[in-house]
Amino acid sequence: ILRAIVGKKVDVAIRELQFSAKRITREIRKTVSSAVANAENNNQYDIDKLIVKEAYCGKKVVMKRFRPRAKGRAAPILKPYSTITIILSEAKQMESHGTKS
Repeated sequence: ILRAIVGKKVDVAIRELQFSAKRITREIRKTVSSAVANAENNNQYDIDKLIVKEAYCGKKVVMKRFRPRAKGRAAPILKPYSTITIILSEAKQMESHGTKS
């Protein structure tokens, strides 16, 4: 999901995430929207020129819990967590060098 939005404009990326059937896209969409708001308010970037430069997911801590089982034993339950990182940048102006015919 994250690889699909890299290099796209922010509004296109949010629209694609909105219509995706994957469960994680809700959290990714909220993270992208938060990054856009931070870029607009803190760094005074133009929203129309923002693109998704990088997007990746990393590991975080693993919370360990135990479930009681038969005969006084216990079975471990591992609850892994992850971090989503979204890096935005302004798109450069593309100069077109045409030829005269």
